[in-house]
Amino acid sequence: MGKMIEAESLTKIFPGGITAVDGVSFTVAEGEIFGFLGPNGAGKSTTIAMLTTLLRPTGGTARVAGMDITRQAYQVRLAIGYVSQDLAVDDALTGYENLRLQAGFYRIPRDEVAQRITAVLEMVGLKERAQNLVETYSGGMRKRLDIACGLIHRPRLLFLDEPTLGLDIQTRREIWRYINDLREKEGMTIFVTTHYMEEADVLCDRIAIIDQGKIKVIDTPANLKSSLGSGVVTFKFAGGEPGAVNAALGRIRGLDFVSNVTSNGEKGYVATVTNGEAAIPSLFEALSGFPVKIAAISFKQPSLDDVFLHYTGREMRESGGGREEALRARLIMRRVRR
Repeated sequence: MGKMIEAESLTKIFPGGITAVDGVSFTVAEGEIFGFLGPNGAGKSTTIAMLTTLLRPTGGTARVAGMDITRQAYQVRLAIGYVSQDLAVDDALTGYENLRLQAGFYRIPRDEVAQRITAVLEMVGLKERAQNLVETYSGGMRKRLDIACGLIHRPRLLFLDEPTLGLDIQTRREIWRYINDLREKEGMTIFVTTHYMEEADVLCDRIAIIDQGKIKVIDTPANLKSSLGSGVVTFKFAGGEPGAVNAALGRIRGLDFVSNVTSNGEKGYVATVTNGEAAIPSLFEALSGFPVKIAAISFKQPSLDDVFLHYTGREMRESGGGREEALRARLIMRRVRR
């Protein structure tokens, strides 16, 4: 299987010395659904902006659909589709009119436009609503139309930035089905960012986690979860002096069945363990002589949320620093789409 994306030491440094992306390297195979996850300001939007030729790298390079993103930017743009988390459809037009407008942007031959519009409307399940104004569409229908706009020129690779952000769970699952169909029926490669861990788990063949401009890990969802051990224990102390708490945490980190302990804010702490539910009585026993006591404790199988916390020290929904990076890249994308 060939490579749809090949990034090598890709770097972006903004004026003022802000390093948004710091030497990332990865590949995406043809026909793969690849998830790209990270906290706010981690470098996701800037990486996408470089891969879609909207930003020129400071260093490194990448090939998309076999073409260099710097030397062959125009050809790359013809080979890709991009759907932002911000809807780009016009409410005052019908679904059909939105797609006809998009076809004009790509200079699709007039004798092909009608057939292509019908084809993409069928792909996203909107053929029956083609002549209705978009202002009458539900949120999920608008997002599906937005995806259709990114498909009108028949791209080999589709970038989806937060494709279901703000949608209810039923609508999100409908979008997941359409995304899977694009891969299964059309053979399309899909590069997706999302804040929903369930979405990444269901959709993605592999996932990359980026933080502070660097890729921390790349693997399948199953392998990422199993890498944490046999389970995750969440616990909270019943008060205690900082020194005593730190001593207790040191004791826990030194246990042979504990592979990692991470602070989870007001929720307490998360420990990845190798001995399953047996970790709970073992933790109580290990702290029996300490002045701090465990007030609440629970065990569960590892999830992608736990993987994300393990590698970034934050939950996905938490806002990190470096919002300038995300906002800057998003403004660039908006200007280009307009």
